[in-house]
Amino acid sequence: MSHTVNVVRWLRFAGIIEGLSWLLLLFFAMPLKYGFGRPEAVQVVGLAHGVLFVTFVLLLGVCHLQRGWSISRSALFFGAALLPFGFLLVDRRLRDAAET
Repeated sequence: MSHTVNVVRWLRFAGIIEGLSWLLLLFFAMPLKYGFGRPEAVQVVGLAHGVLFVTFVLLLGVCHLQRGWSISRSALFFGAALLPFGFLLVDRRLRDAAET
């Protein structure tokens, strides 16, 4: 019995978690820093978001190479990660790709 890892599922999971951390950074930690003088919020959430973003990019690279994705497809997923709520825009495509 062969157990294969579906890296697209991991990419989708990482994209959701990374996207939520991006929203947390933008709409919670940054207002605390700039509105209430609490820079430690950005330090903690920013570090977590950075680690999650790097993880997402590495998984995206693995998917690109393993699945033979085009540059434009991989660039779409990367670009979505840069936008607030962008992960929601591409999640369905990743879900569909994970099922194939």
